[in-house]
Amino acid sequence: MQSLTEWFGLNQELLWFTTIAVDLSFAILLYRLFGRQGLYASIVISLLLANLQGPKLTEIFGLQTSMGVILYSSIYFATDLLSERYGKAEATRAVMIGFTVSVIIIVMISISLMYLPATAPETAALAENMHAATATLFDFTPRFVLGSLLAYLISQRFDVWMFHLIKHKTQGRHLWLRNNVSTMCSQALDTLIYGIVVWWGVVDFVTAMQLALAKYFFKVIIAMVDTPFIYLAREWDVGDKDWVASRVDAQRSPA
Repeated sequence: MQSLTEWFGLNQELLWFTTIAVDLSFAILLYRLFGRQGLYASIVISLLLANLQGPKLTEIFGLQTSMGVILYSSIYFATDLLSERYGKAEATRAVMIGFTVSVIIIVMISISLMYLPATAPETAALAENMHAATATLFDFTPRFVLGSLLAYLISQRFDVWMFHLIKHKTQGRHLWLRNNVSTMCSQALDTLIYGIVVWWGVVDFVTAMQLALAKYFFKVIIAMVDTPFIYLAREWDVGDKDWVASRVDAQRSPA
């Protein structure tokens, strides 16, 4: 294990691609085991991990990025697969579940930071260190909260809308096109909103856009990497055909 850690320490770009592959593999495993509920779970897990590890900064290909960018990869995969297999309404529902989860995470973490560390002599030092570490990671500023929530909600809703627009225009052909174009465009919107709301004012506008552009570079690569995964998962029979059939029958039934 130590040798593997040391090897990845010297090969951070390979670690980055490995992390994306593992993240997407867990997403399709959840889908394989639990159908659309597994995709809902994948979105929630990614949001939890992004909040826990998002502030961690690293450098890939000489550019600074955060773990949040990497761990968001399966969210777009999950919403696109929900759109493809179950329709626009299910994908939109998943987006709103993700938004609600994000709000709950922020509220509950903010409440937890109001608790003072324990003062018992035998645990005081540990409690103070843990409190300081938690505050460093999760003491969210209002600017960050507003920017992250707005960016997620608007970009994800846009992703679902564009995915179905392209699907309609191409008459259901070219999954790779709607998967990549919808994700890349919505990621650009996400990056722009986040850069303007969170960074502009802290730094000048040009610097804010430079920071955003560096992250967008990684997002584009992730969008392309997930294409084989969505083709693989689209063909699976995950045991919820009865649900799909009932939805189709309900839509066909006269009012």
